[in-house]
Amino acid sequence: MIGEPLIPPVVTTIWAVGLGLTLLVFVPLAVVLLHRLWRTARSIQIYAREALVAAGGIAGNTAQIGALNQTIGTATEILTTAGAIEQKLGAATGILARRAER
Repeated sequence: MIGEPLIPPVVTTIWAVGLGLTLLVFVPLAVVLLHRLWRTARSIQIYAREALVAAGGIAGNTAQIGALNQTIGTATEILTTAGAIEQKLGAATGILARRAER
């Protein structure tokens, strides 16, 4: 018992293979995957910034819709008044035409 190693050679071999596999395969794989994740997150950040700029432009261009609705309401009132004026002018024209015939 005195000359025997504390850890059997099989355990040391398995541990060494596991450590080698971890250092040679899993760590580089994790680095590659983390780098891809970082690039994707950066792309999402850039697209979100562009979308925010576009949304600001849309909001700026649609801010005048209220004024357009007010203009449409005013134009509707003007058209109604113009129709009434046209009717009254038509009646006045008819009266003047009858007077001119006499």
